[in-house]
Amino acid sequence: MTHPDKLYFSKQAKVSKLDLVRYYLSVAPGALAGIEDRPIVLKRFVNGAEGESFYQKRAPAERPAWLRTVVLSFPSGRTAEEVVVDDAAGLAWIVNLGCIELHPHPVRSRDLEHPDELRVDLDPGPGVNWADVRLVALEVKAMLEEMGLRGWPKTSGSRGMHVNVRIHPRWTFGEVRRAAVALSRAVERRVPALASSKWWKEERHGVFLDYNQNAKDRTTCSAYSVRPLADARVSAPLHWHDVPKCEPADFTIFTIPKRFQEFGDAHAGMNEAPGSLEPLLELAAKDEAAGLADAPWPPHFRRMQGEAPRVAPSRARSAAKPRTKMPLVVVANSPDREAALAGLERWKSKHPEAAGLLAVDDVLVDSMRGRSSTWTRIRVNLRHVPEAIRPPQEIPDPDDDPTREWRQWRSKK
Repeated sequence: MTHPDKLYFSKQAKVSKLDLVRYYLSVAPGALAGIEDRPIVLKRFVNGAEGESFYQKRAPAERPAWLRTVVLSFPSGRTAEEVVVDDAAGLAWIVNLGCIELHPHPVRSRDLEHPDELRVDLDPGPGVNWADVRLVALEVKAMLEEMGLRGWPKTSGSRGMHVNVRIHPRWTFGEVRRAAVALSRAVERRVPALASSKWWKEERHGVFLDYNQNAKDRTTCSAYSVRPLADARVSAPLHWHDVPKCEPADFTIFTIPKRFQEFGDAHAGMNEAPGSLEPLLELAAKDEAAGLADAPWPPHFRRMQGEAPRVAPSRARSAAKPRTKMPLVVVANSPDREAALAGLERWKSKHPEAAGLLAVDDVLVDSMRGRSSTWTRIRVNLRHVPEAIRPPQEIPDPDDDPTREWRQWRSKK
């Protein structure tokens, strides 16, 4: 190990790199179950959890000879040789690189084009209660069971929950995503006040079911991943009977090893019961026959056949009425989430009258993913602020968008 005493968490929990490696080794059978035989994106926090992170798809040139790699192709047409971790030694090696979180692809190394996992990502909007996240998770469980599928829940390690579904590796990424869209829309119909399948944030409410996590080249943190929060929180596997009473803050690197030792891995039987996507794909076909177009894809994907116009509803042109624009202003851009949130507070202090009229869901905190890094964009929707007192768009504070230079270069190509 390099720099074993380096603090990776220092604000609340005091966790060194060696502590982090020891945590992962203590739960290695469970952590490996979520990543083994899968290509993994290295999300590296070389300056610890409080520092900036970046995504490294390509395997480091200097790596142990015993560490496997596979070559993945992406929607952009590019390829990358990615690491495959099969054992505790490989796990310790990537943590030593600064990988606090584990980000595997939903495919096995022997078949890189057919996922064996459908991922349901429950992402609560601003101000949404944890109790609502749990209720939506239970609706997902009921819907999956009606479709003949078994879901395996876990906390995301942040504000949401994940439900992973083991499936036979017979369907393409596009088909798995199509099934996820149908599932998201079905759950929204069941609990419309709590759940949303709407991609555009201006249309969302409650808990968003992010179907696009099933698009090719998207990854989510796997079970037992440590998240870069001050208390060193963990994405904890659960039994369904745990869901109604669980609290995310109960699961940290200090509590999970004991839980693992006493109760084992809650997801230990996941590989024993793969299911079929046919019922969900039949539901998708019914939605399409009823006139529902494909849901929007992530912005860096090419436009797909059958996809609705990839433009926010507030900016869409309509034959019946002229184009309207939602009064959105960008107040902060930063790779540092805390710096962006501090910028939001400065904006509120500068415009107290407008800030006092905002609803909870008028503040849009977007976790943006660039080519190799993440950053936070904060926008404010002024729809509840009378036009006469709406603050104008100003230079965001801070205004550090790490993709700006790259996008400007692309626009000139």
